[in-house]
Amino acid sequence: MPSEHGHRLYVKGRHLSYQRSKRQVNPNTSLIKIDGVDNTEAANFYLGKKVAFVYRAKREVRGSNIRVIWGKVTRPHGM
Repeated sequence: MPSEHGHRLYVKGRHLSYQRSKRQVNPNTSLIKIDGVDNTEAANFYLGKKVAFVYRAKREVRGSNIRVIWGKVTRPHGM
């Protein structure tokens, strides 16, 4: 029997910064903190999963001002 509330198929996260060394920044790769993921074993579940950066723009395009930038989880931090 299905419940009244559906199952959530996403997890929220935060953009921490870009991949960087001491002096150089690589803006093509972002470091993401996924809520509830505190170790490498938990992060391995998300490898290959899609990431969506959703934001609101000032101008409407095709009737919506919500934009999305898609990405992918490639590896846990520090590996």
